[in-house]
Amino acid sequence: MKMNPLGRTEIMVSEICLGTMTWGEQNTEVEAHQQMDYALTQGVIFFDTAEMYPTQPTRAETQGRTEEYIGSWFKASGKRNEVILATKMTGDGVKWTRDGQGFTRASIQQAIDGSLKRLGVDHIDLYQLHWPNRGSYHFRKHWAFDPSTQDKSSTVPDIRETLEGLGDAVKAGKIRAIGLSNESAWGTMQFVQLAEQHGLPRAASIQNEYNLICRLFDTDLAEVAHHEDVGLLAFSPLAAGILTGKYQDGALPEGSRRVRVESLSGRWCPQTEAATQAYLDVANKHGLDPAQMAIAFCLTRPFMTSAIIGATNMDQLKIAIGAKDVELSEAALEDIATARRAHPLPI
Repeated sequence: MKMNPLGRTEIMVSEICLGTMTWGEQNTEVEAHQQMDYALTQGVIFFDTAEMYPTQPTRAETQGRTEEYIGSWFKASGKRNEVILATKMTGDGVKWTRDGQGFTRASIQQAIDGSLKRLGVDHIDLYQLHWPNRGSYHFRKHWAFDPSTQDKSSTVPDIRETLEGLGDAVKAGKIRAIGLSNESAWGTMQFVQLAEQHGLPRAASIQNEYNLICRLFDTDLAEVAHHEDVGLLAFSPLAAGILTGKYQDGALPEGSRRVRVESLSGRWCPQTEAATQAYLDVANKHGLDPAQMAIAFCLTRPFMTSAIIGATNMDQLKIAIGAKDVELSEAALEDIATARRAHPLPI
């Protein structure tokens, strides 16, 4: 397993990260423990979760359950020190999490303390902001994104206050590093510049969606990542399972995510199916498992710190982690580029 630096920190993380958002909804506690056991044997030392998990759907009754499952695994296994642990604080608007309050200096302490208690740990290695207070263009919102509604005079002080709250937690030893999620290039630069100007924690990473059919990161954010050492933690490298091909031709496998959320949060549409078929054809041509090809492609990107995989069964997990051993040929990469030009932005 290749290890990569986490921003400008001294923390090293595995290039594949174990995602956890199905634990407590689609996966039981026992299954979650099995996944963590196996991942660690394969060199996956980086686990990512969030205070709002599980998802599909998110609901008040299950909020925090995923962190609790990880906490019970730490207690049973005694392997906390073998894991780089990341979690996220819910942004503005989820009514059952701190009454919908987003990031403030006070709410950050409340959220961190809640995660520490559920996880049963005394510190979090990477603490991330799930989405910005001002909103985000991610999750298909880019089609109607209008930043002209934002007020810089309030947004910049808000970001500074957020950083001050995170700084309090770093000083208290509760978190080691901070990261962003569902952010933009402008937002990331505000966090970086304000941190440098005021001696506050500097963002080490940004967790955004990235896969063969969602490549918004490839331009401005890739440039930020390169120059500012804010590497990408790519979530949904299989586009919610679409890139495995399991939904092609109207298929709806029992127990799959589309049974719960038909549109896959706006990902599934005719254009998606056509683009996916193009990538399935590339995989078939080069004798590759399509899921492994999709993840292996993510690992080739120069801005990639870690690709976050998720699975609802052990077979899926083994295939996903096995992508670490897949090396894409120049011919395969050229065919992927050709497919992208034919299907540049399907979602």
